Amino acid sequence: MSKAYIPKEISWLSFNARVLQEAANKEVPLLERFSFLGIYSNNLDEYFRVRVATLRRLALFSNKAKSILGYSPKAALKSIQQIVLRQNELFEQTYTDLLGELKKRRILFVNEEQLDKEQVEFVRQYFRKEVRSRLMPLIITRENKLPNLTDDAIYFAIQLHNSETDKKRYALLEIPSRSILPRFIRLPGKKGNRYVIFLDDIIRWGLKEIFSILPFDEISAYTIKVTRDAELEIADDISVSYIDKLSRSLQQRKKGSPVRFVHDRDIPAEFLKILTKKLNLGSDDVMMPGNRYHNFKDFMKFIEIEGEGLNYPKLTPVRHPAIQYGKSILSVIRKRDIMFYFPYHPFDHFIDLLREASIDPFVTSINITLYRLARNSSVINALMNAARNGKSVTTVVELQARFDEEANIHWGNRLTDEGVKVIYGVPGLKVHSKLCLITRVKGEVTQRYAAVGTGNFNEDTARVYTDHLLLTADKKITNEVLKAFNFFSANYRKDKFYHLLVSPFGMRNRLLMMIENETKNAKAGKEAYIWIKINNLTDNEVISKLYKAGDAGVQVRLIVRGMFSMAPGAKGVSENIKATGIVDRFLEHSRFMIFCNGGDELVYITSADFMPRNLDHRIEVTCPVLDPAIRKEIIDVFTIQWNDNVKARVIDAELSNSMVSNSKPPLRSQTEIHRYYSEISSPGGQPAQ
Repeated sequence: MSKAYIPKEISWLSFNARVLQEAANKEVPLLERFSFLGIYSNNLDEYFRVRVATLRRLALFSNKAKSILGYSPKAALKSIQQIVLRQNELFEQTYTDLLGELKKRRILFVNEEQLDKEQVEFVRQYFRKEVRSRLMPLIITRENKLPNLTDDAIYFAIQLHNSETDKKRYALLEIPSRSILPRFIRLPGKKGNRYVIFLDDIIRWGLKEIFSILPFDEISAYTIKVTRDAELEIADDISVSYIDKLSRSLQQRKKGSPVRFVHDRDIPAEFLKILTKKLNLGSDDVMMPGNRYHNFKDFMKFIEIEGEGLNYPKLTPVRHPAIQYGKSILSVIRKRDIMFYFPYHPFDHFIDLLREASIDPFVTSINITLYRLARNSSVINALMNAARNGKSVTTVVELQARFDEEANIHWGNRLTDEGVKVIYGVPGLKVHSKLCLITRVKGEVTQRYAAVGTGNFNEDTARVYTDHLLLTADKKITNEVLKAFNFFSANYRKDKFYHLLVSPFGMRNRLLMMIENETKNAKAGKEAYIWIKINNLTDNEVISKLYKAGDAGVQVRLIVRGMFSMAPGAKGVSENIKATGIVDRFLEHSRFMIFCNGGDELVYITSADFMPRNLDHRIEVTCPVLDPAIRKEIIDVFTIQWNDNVKARVIDAELSNSMVSNSKPPLRSQTEIHRYYSEISSPGGQPAQ
């Protein structure tokens, strides 16, 4: 490529830096800042499991990998380590600052050495009642092997020391996970002060009880954590079912190669050497010193603490004006298209639709794709209820939904037990599309209703992820959604799609053609623009076309959340291309595109990011928005987000992440969008017709 291309792994770290910015932002409520620390930490864990692990594998084939990637994986790994170490310093400083802010609010973190008498007694009782029985230390010897350390867990590396003989022994102890015991515990305290202690420190307090039978008087505990390669290797054995293959592969994941080793920087050098040898870590492995606490992702679910301004005020979802209590949703969709925008609209609307379909005597079938589901999924309950009521229910369950594989196997089994037809994806492809098709037959009339979205059918994430969901009875859409489900049932059938853009069957070409059309119009002196909101944009071919469009005079505006390999806004290179990224209370997950098209605007929503994996190796669906009022609504949303000068960052070649700054009045897009939907949904507003 002639233009600048930023390695996607480096650009992702820039995205996570934007998350860390929110943690450091004093305008953000205090406990929400802790949550952003948790998000940053959780993101980084997954990054090492997936991105870094992949680069490590590619580095074994350096020359060939470089020709494929366009950059050296070894050089990228070196840059990653340097960037992460710098970010880690900022992370720790932010954490220290936040503890100071908590103290000002009389919320105090204390460790095992800072307890008063009342707190000591509380910790003693809590340790003996809740914790002690769950601790199983492993004594480390020269002969024994370390167990496979779980990459989702934290451990104490424990040094036992006899001060008289100077004899030392070492042990390993897993700290119980949050699913077993809470990571943060409220302590009793003096009036007016609120005290919190880490579970880690309660365990530190009780270590002498655990090791009381051994002749050591000094016990020190240092936190360590291993992150492992999360890639699944599914053996090609025709005699084994796909579920069995995946289950075996999930077991293998637990034994994946370490890609990062994080340790307490105060751990003695001799002890660290023993651990790294036992873990088979070499000089090429990422070893990161840190403080005494790891797994900060637990701050994503911090304990509730009362206090004004500690959390964001609640934004109550706005009921869609077309959805009325006691009225049929299907009858509304027959008359007009509906667009939901979660979490500004309640996800209950979709649950209500499924419930209605499950009991409507004229509904004959429900087809749906399932990628990630809520822990207690009402979607699943509605589908099982539909099957019990005699409907033909077909679910396409994608088993290779990274880190949700076991959950999806569980749901697939539950659905099968209830008589639901379960299709486990498509061989060689990942089903990432978000589709639902309801068929209703009354007399000789067959009516289909389609739901096409940008996000998963998951009521948990719908509260915190922004996503669009289009409901339509338009045959141009429903007939092609039916074609998609026919393909899922019979993979040898590959129908043509004229309205939907479906990968890997033509989406790439259609997307490139639309970009080329804007380029052609710009060269002809016509107005031309491309506005895209997306999570990741790393595909070389798409990037090249966008650069050419910008060169031709097309106004290219991009709102990108995560990986972004372009270098916009460079003088003389990409001046017509501008990009921003929004980090706020909701995770920006919706994907949509707006093309000028000579004044007859084309608007699409999509499940796909512009990455090779999405365009070439996944079943993704991009859907045109045909209703003029809904098209306007999406354009309005993009305009609001583009004008954000409170939570938007400039994305540029320098990866500066500077805040969007201008002389306009402050506009925070997520708050403004909630206001927008409140207004158009109120009596006298302008709801979509």
